[in-house]
Amino acid sequence: MSDIKIPNSTEMTRRSALAGGFSVTAALAGIALLAPLPGLGAGPVWAEPSEKELMEAGPLPENMIGEATAPNTIIEYSSMTCPHCARFHKDIVPDIKSKYVKTGQVRYILREFPLDNLAFAAFMLARCAGPEKFFPFVSALYAKQNEWAFGEGDAVERLFKMAKQAGFTKESFETCLKDQKLLDGIAEIRKRANEKYGVSSTPTLFVNGKMLKGASSIADIEKLMEIEKKG
Repeated sequence: MSDIKIPNSTEMTRRSALAGGFSVTAALAGIALLAPLPGLGAGPVWAEPSEKELMEAGPLPENMIGEATAPNTIIEYSSMTCPHCARFHKDIVPDIKSKYVKTGQVRYILREFPLDNLAFAAFMLARCAGPEKFFPFVSALYAKQNEWAFGEGDAVERLFKMAKQAGFTKESFETCLKDQKLLDGIAEIRKRANEKYGVSSTPTLFVNGKMLKGASSIADIEKLMEIEKKG
């Protein structure tokens, strides 16, 4: 897992303004907005949030699949550049979708917790792709994470190559990454997760309000679920 120190929204806005507004270059040029989180042992002791607190309306619409009335809720805080998250989406998320989302037993919510500027940009593009394309685009980004997040050459071009597969043009790609309101919204989701819910690493799950850190197994998740027994 990767840990981060969360900059406050004022600092995010200040640095963006100093850079002349958020841009493709600012998003991907390796600006040191984020620093390693100090050892958690010296930090505050977090009280686990209630399910009601976890479900408070945020600054942006939820990225959700499944029925709102499902008896189980799984919330994932994730970063597009986190290898542990990529493995979780490759090995665990398909089981969650096939076994529980499709059978009406789970609503699954993905919330942004970007660890760096490239992850911010990737999540912005996923949002700009639209609700119907959000999860397919996220799945594609995780499946090819080594290529666009850690490959050789220019990071902008690597990410644009992926975005074209979701229907982006160069113009729509750049327009999305200049959307300050969207950037601020994702930053607020991340800030709230850290300050209110105690999230400091990715992936972090909340299964019916109970926190699970790391790329938990499907068995670990099932222990916290109310599963309808059939047969």
